[in-house]
This record gives sequence, C-alpha cells and structure tokens, in this order.
Amino acid sequence: MKSQDISGQAELIIEAGRAEKEYWKDLWRYRELFYFLAWRDILVRYKQTIIGIAWALIRPFLTMVVFTFVFGKLAKLPSEGAPYPILVFAAMLPWQFFSNSLSECSNSLISNANLISKVYFPRLIVPVSAVVVSFVDFMISGIILIGLMAWYDFVPGWRILTLPLFIVIAFFAATGAGLWFAALNVEYRDFRYIVPFTVQFGLYISPVGFSSSIVPEQWRLLYALNPMVGVIDGFRWAILGGESTIYLPGLALSVALVIFLQITGIWYFRRMERTFADVI
Repeated sequence: MKSQDISGQAELIIEAGRAEKEYWKDLWRYRELFYFLAWRDILVRYKQTIIGIAWALIRPFLTMVVFTFVFGKLAKLPSEGAPYPILVFAAMLPWQFFSNSLSECSNSLISNANLISKVYFPRLIVPVSAVVVSFVDFMISGIILIGLMAWYDFVPGWRILTLPLFIVIAFFAATGAGLWFAALNVEYRDFRYIVPFTVQFGLYISPVGFSSSIVPEQWRLLYALNPMVGVIDGFRWAILGGESTIYLPGLALSVALVIFLQITGIWYFRRMERTFADVI
C-alpha cells in the first residue's frame, strides 16, 4: 500500500500477504522493471562482440546449411514442394526461439540473484523477460527466411496470415517450459547441466531438419507428444503452403500440451516463488 511520510513523499509499504493478494496487479505496476531487464539483457548479450547482433543470424544460418546438406542432399528427404533450405529454416525459427528461451529462462533467476534477494517484485517478470529477449532474436532471424524466399523466388500463399497464431503457440510453449526450468534450477542446480542436454536432444527428436510427414502414420500421434512438433508443423504449413499439410490430431495434441505446460508452469513457479530469496 502507499502512504505519505513526514516529508509528504509517497512511499511503498509491504504488508504481510500483500504479495499474494496483489500479485497480478503488481505485474502491471512493475512493468518498467520488465522493460529494463529485457533491454539490459539484449544489450549485454551482444556487448563487446565483434559482429554484434549478427550472431542471431549466423547460428541459425549455419545450422540450416548443415541440415540442408545432410537431410536434403545426402538423405534426399522430401521437401513438401518447397526449396529444402526454406523447409529447414521454417522449422529453425520456432525451434531456435524455444531452445534459446529454455536456456535463458533456466538461468534467469540465478543471474539476477542479487536483485531477487534484496527487492520485492513479482519474480515472474524475470523469466518472462528472458523469453522476450529470445523473441527479439527470433524476429531478427526472420530476416534470413525473407532472404531465402527472395533468393528462391518463393512467394507464400494466404496461409501466411495464420503465422501469428503459431507464433503465439510457440511463445506459450517457450514460457511454460521456461518457467518450469527456471524454478527447478533454483532448487536443484543440476538442471544447469540438464537443460543443455534437453535442448540438444530435443533438436534431434523434433522435425527441424526433416518433414514430420516421413513419420509413419501409426506413430504420428505419439510423435506429437513432443509439443514442438505441432508448433513446427504449423509454421511450415503457414509459410510453405502448396503441398505442405498439417496433421490435425497431432496439432491438437501439441496445443493441449502447450496449454498444460503454461498452466502448470505458472502454478509451479508461483508455488516455489516464495522460497527463491532464501534458496538462491
């Protein structure tokens, strides 16, 4: 609550239980802190680097080149009627966003330990701001996709209008999983080793370098238990058009899992939040 001190200036008094009663309102009140943390992390990420923000372009581009050579040239897998580099990069965009968010979120609370242990604010701001920083990389990487389309003279169809919907689903997937790992990493520091392994393993079991249409029909629903399968298929369906199809039962399952991750991620994070200042 706010009150007046003897000098007439407003001051903030933290009452017992206020954090629980006013939590969601405090998220809005502390929006400037959210902007500051996100902007600070963007600046720090590329500070004192020779090529700066170009790193957001180089990493996905080189990965796309390798996957195109291995899966497109050597394995000669189908490309759904689109140039293979575009097929790969349409999947690289959501995957890079998800994997970067997972890595940044898992370390976000530890990196801001001094702030968390000394100042009250809704801790949810910290991991969500990390997701926003990864989303900036996602937007920058989109330049490569535009360049590939121009190079191959590839014009997307009307489905591209649905892309914002799949971006929202990708954002929820990144946030939900990120909140789980952020909270777990405070309690169990082993997760700083588990997260990189999870990201690396997830890259190979997700349809990034290949189309999920090559998965046998009887296994596709089981394959969709990886929530990023539906997200990646959605991106490809929206961007590639033409021969690209989407497996609706798998998409529905992936979306349901994303919603589950989001809800349970917020629940677990809020449950553990009260102990962060003591444990961290």
